[in-house]
Amino acid sequence: LVDTGTTLLPFISSVVKYRDFPEEIIHQAIKDNDEYMLKNGIVAVGDISNKLDTAFCKNNSKIRYYTFVEMFDFMQESNTERTILQYKPVYKGQSENDTNKKSYVPHAPYSVSKSLFNFINKNNKSNSTVSIHNQETIAENDLFLTKTGGFLDFYHSFGLNLDEFRPSGKSAIHYAIENMDANQKTLFVHNTQTTKDDIKAATIWNKNIYWATCPNANLYIENRLPDYRTFIETNQKVCIGTDSLTSNWQLSIWEEIKTIQKYCSYIPLETLLTWATINGAEALGYDEEIGSIEVGKKPGLLAIVTNPNTHSNLQSKPNRLI
Repeated sequence: LVDTGTTLLPFISSVVKYRDFPEEIIHQAIKDNDEYMLKNGIVAVGDISNKLDTAFCKNNSKIRYYTFVEMFDFMQESNTERTILQYKPVYKGQSENDTNKKSYVPHAPYSVSKSLFNFINKNNKSNSTVSIHNQETIAENDLFLTKTGGFLDFYHSFGLNLDEFRPSGKSAIHYAIENMDANQKTLFVHNTQTTKDDIKAATIWNKNIYWATCPNANLYIENRLPDYRTFIETNQKVCIGTDSLTSNWQLSIWEEIKTIQKYCSYIPLETLLTWATINGAEALGYDEEIGSIEVGKKPGLLAIVTNPNTHSNLQSKPNRLI
């Protein structure tokens, strides 16, 4: 429903307009896409949620879920307590059976106050995984470097005041790592503007970090991809995600691999498969059960059937075996 190629800020504004749909349509879409993901080989999902809509499906799904209850107060300390009261019931109501996990997470550096970061840090269990959207658009770094760029008008359009905000002269990820818990496993999501200096700062702060790339969503929204060489050359653990159907054409990790192959053919398929399997399993804490073919594990397996008329994997379709 949301137009492609608008860049992040118009995209976010459009998302707000499409929040309200009949409940039966929402729940049918959730059920259909849970089944679609399983059919296409996905056996574990890190799901960033700020409502309870998916909780029933997760509780009955064959897929393992790690629900990241996403919180944001748009850096307005006056809204922090109201935000906490809003999301406590969302956290409480999320599935946490034998195959599911959950944690509180910050939305993004530009949308979370220091007080809300503090609540998240204090209220997650030890050994949690915490996700955060990171450096998805140029405007995000502009805000923290010089207090310029599109976020100023974006906030003002919602009647939000940034008068007390002071730029640090550092990129956005520095605000995140200065306020997040370095003892928690951390999943940075998107990272299209992340540099080697950013990676160095993050890895000094916390050795247990993962970088999630959602290539189709990045093309859908910003029409750009991360510089994957930056992560390969610094030996980082990269994971592959999809983002949501608001910013993607389907929820398929194989489609994400195909997109990376198309635009970044220098990355070996073996590397991409590692990103898509064991790295993601480790990030979500499911690597003792899934993510690789080993004795005692029960991973999902796919037969990748390629088009016999082409030598490229780009025409391939997955068929689920188990």
